[in-house]
Amino acid sequence: MGMENNDKYTGEYKDGQQQGRVNYTCPDGSKYVGELKDGKMHGQGTLTYPDGKKYVGRFKNSHSHGQGTITYSDGAKYVGEWKSGEMDGQGTIIYSDGAKYVGGFKNNAFHGQGTITHANGNIYVGEWKDAQRHGQGTGTFPDGMTYVGEWKDGEMDGQGTSTYSDGTKYVAEWKNGLLDGQVTIIFKSGDYCVGESKDGEEQGEFIYFTADGKRL
Repeated sequence: MGMENNDKYTGEYKDGQQQGRVNYTCPDGSKYVGELKDGKMHGQGTLTYPDGKKYVGRFKNSHSHGQGTITYSDGAKYVGEWKSGEMDGQGTIIYSDGAKYVGGFKNNAFHGQGTITHANGNIYVGEWKDAQRHGQGTGTFPDGMTYVGEWKDGEMDGQGTSTYSDGTKYVAEWKNGLLDGQVTIIFKSGDYCVGESKDGEEQGEFIYFTADGKRL
C-alpha cells in the first residue's frame, strides 16, 4: 500500500515524495504511523486496518518485511519474520482458541520444523510442508496415543510406531492415517505378533510369539 493523492497525510516531503516519519489515513480507513521512503512504507511502522487488525514492525517497499507482530481482531497473534508481506521465516502464532504454533513459515504457511499445541492436548513436533504435517514427526493425541514416524499431507504415512495408553505398541507401515502393510504388535508383557494390514484392517492370520521369540 503506497500513498495516494486522496490520503490524509501529515509528514515531510523530499523531491516531491513523502519522506521520513509520517501519520496518514487511507480512503479505506487504514492508518499508518511510521517511516516512509520514496512515498512507500519503509522502516519501522504501525499499520492499523479498518477491521481492527494491527501490524507493528518493519516494512520494505510498503510490505511487511523483517521482524514484526500482527494482532487480529479475534485476538490471534503472530510474532516473527516476514518477507514481502507474508509470514516467512521463524515465528510464533497464537490462536484465539489457545492453540499455539512455534516454528518455520513460508508463504504464510507452516513450513520446515515446527511444533503445534492444541487446546485439547493434541501436540505435533516435526516437519511441515505447505501447512501440512509432512516428513518426520511425533504426534501426541488426547487419548494418550503417541505416533513417531513419517507423515504425508497431514496424515501418518510411511514407517512409524504408535504407542497406546495401555502400553501396546504398533511398529508398522501406514497410509493415509491407517495401518497398511507389515505390522508388528508388541504387548505390554513383551509378547508380540506379526502380520499384514490393509486400509486399517487385518489381512489373514497374525503369528504370535513370546517375549523371548518362541512361537505360540
